Amino acid sequence: MAIEILTREDLAAFKAELLNDLRNLFSGKLSTQKKWIKTKDVVKMLQISPGTLQNYRINGTINYSKIGNTIYYSLEDIQSLLNSSSTNPKS
Repeated sequence: MAIEILTREDLAAFKAELLNDLRNLFSGKLSTQKKWIKTKDVVKMLQISPGTLQNYRINGTINYSKIGNTIYYSLEDIQSLLNSSSTNPKS
């Protein structure tokens, strides 16, 4: 059985490699955005009450998916709703 001795340079190289790998890992996760959001997030984003959001669901203004007791909304649909309802200020 051979004995290997670790030097400070070996540890510094390992540290640099580990930090680089962690940066790559976290930068990939942070750049991905949610595709589905929950009711409380939609209420905050649109600045409306939960009752108004329920009316939007009932009259078909906004699409949703329900899994169990949790309702999810497509972030893409929310953004397109915001874009379609934006108005240009009059000069």
